[in-house]
Amino acid sequence: MNEQQKLEAEASAFRQLLKHLDENKDVQNIDLMILADFCRNCLSKWYMAGAKEQGVEIDYDQAREAVYGMPFSDWKANHQLPASEEQLAAFEARQTS
Repeated sequence: MNEQQKLEAEASAFRQLLKHLDENKDVQNIDLMILADFCRNCLSKWYMAGAKEQGVEIDYDQAREAVYGMPFSDWKANHQLPASEEQLAAFEARQTS
Protein backbone atom coordinates (compact mmCIF):
# COMPACT_ATOMS: atom_id res chain seq x y z
CA MET A 1 0.00 0.00 0.00
CA ASN A 2 1.46 3.35 -0.96
CA GLU A 3 1.12 6.50 1.14
CA GLN A 4 -1.86 7.87 -0.82
CA GLN A 5 -3.71 4.57 -0.53
CA LYS A 6 -2.95 4.47 3.20
CA LEU A 7 -4.26 8.02 3.60
CA GLU A 8 -7.45 7.14 1.70
CA ALA A 9 -7.98 3.99 3.76
CA GLU A 10 -7.51 5.92 7.01
CA ALA A 11 -9.93 8.63 5.83
CA SER A 12 -12.47 5.97 4.89
CA ALA A 13 -12.15 4.33 8.30
CA PHE A 14 -12.67 7.70 10.00
CA ARG A 15 -15.77 8.41 7.90
CA GLN A 16 -17.12 4.96 8.78
CA LEU A 17 -16.47 5.61 12.49
CA LEU A 18 -18.38 8.91 12.29
CA LYS A 19 -21.24 7.18 10.45
CA HIS A 20 -21.33 4.43 13.08
CA LEU A 21 -21.43 6.96 15.91
CA ASP A 22 -24.14 8.92 14.11
CA GLU A 23 -26.22 5.77 13.73
CA ASN A 24 -25.77 5.01 17.45
CA LYS A 25 -26.64 8.30 19.09
CA ASP A 26 -27.89 6.35 22.11
CA VAL A 27 -24.24 5.66 22.95
CA GLN A 28 -23.44 8.55 25.22
CA ASN A 29 -20.05 10.24 25.33
CA ILE A 30 -19.62 9.22 28.96
CA ASP A 31 -20.14 5.57 27.93
CA LEU A 32 -17.40 5.94 25.32
CA MET A 33 -15.11 7.55 27.89
CA ILE A 34 -15.72 4.74 30.38
CA LEU A 35 -15.13 1.97 27.85
CA ALA A 36 -12.57 3.43 25.47
CA ASP A 37 -11.17 6.56 27.13
CA PHE A 38 -12.22 8.76 24.19
CA CYS A 39 -15.45 10.30 22.97
CA ARG A 40 -16.89 12.41 20.17
CA ASN A 41 -15.32 15.51 21.72
CA CYS A 42 -11.91 13.83 21.66
CA LEU A 43 -12.42 13.01 17.98
CA SER A 44 -13.30 16.66 17.42
CA LYS A 45 -10.05 17.78 19.05
CA TRP A 46 -8.05 15.29 16.99
CA TYR A 47 -9.84 16.46 13.83
CA MET A 48 -9.00 20.08 14.67
CA ALA A 49 -5.35 19.13 15.27
CA GLY A 50 -5.24 17.22 11.98
CA ALA A 51 -6.62 20.23 10.12
CA LYS A 52 -3.97 22.41 11.74
CA GLU A 53 -1.26 19.99 10.58
CA GLN A 54 -2.55 20.61 7.06
CA GLY A 55 -2.36 24.38 7.55
CA VAL A 56 -6.12 24.75 7.97
CA GLU A 57 -7.39 26.62 11.00
CA ILE A 58 -10.77 25.50 12.27
CA ASP A 59 -12.18 26.19 15.69
CA TYR A 60 -13.52 23.66 18.17
CA ASP A 61 -17.16 24.36 17.25
CA GLN A 62 -16.41 23.70 13.57
CA ALA A 63 -14.57 20.50 14.45
CA ARG A 64 -17.42 19.31 16.66
CA GLU A 65 -19.93 20.01 13.90
CA ALA A 66 -17.82 17.89 11.54
CA VAL A 67 -17.85 15.01 14.05
CA TYR A 68 -21.41 15.34 15.35
CA GLY A 69 -22.92 16.11 11.94
CA MET A 70 -24.71 19.14 13.40
CA PRO A 71 -23.97 21.98 15.77
CA PHE A 72 -23.00 20.54 19.15
CA SER A 73 -25.73 22.50 20.92
CA ASP A 74 -28.35 20.79 18.72
CA TRP A 75 -26.84 17.35 19.30
CA LYS A 76 -26.66 17.95 23.04
CA ALA A 77 -30.27 19.17 23.23
CA ASN A 78 -31.60 16.26 21.18
CA HIS A 79 -29.39 13.31 22.11
CA GLN A 80 -27.36 13.84 25.28
CA LEU A 81 -28.87 12.51 28.47
CA PRO A 82 -27.77 13.45 31.98
CA ALA A 83 -25.13 11.07 33.29
CA SER A 84 -26.40 8.58 35.84
CA GLU A 85 -24.77 8.10 39.23
CA GLU A 86 -23.46 4.75 37.97
CA GLN A 87 -21.92 6.34 34.87
CA LEU A 88 -20.30 9.08 36.91
CA ALA A 89 -18.88 6.53 39.36
CA ALA A 90 -17.52 4.38 36.52
CA PHE A 91 -16.02 7.42 34.83
CA GLU A 92 -14.35 8.52 38.07
CA ALA A 93 -12.99 5.00 38.60
CA ARG A 94 -11.60 5.02 35.06
CA GLN A 95 -9.88 8.36 35.67
CA THR A 96 -8.22 7.24 38.89
CA SER A 97 -7.01 3.85 37.65
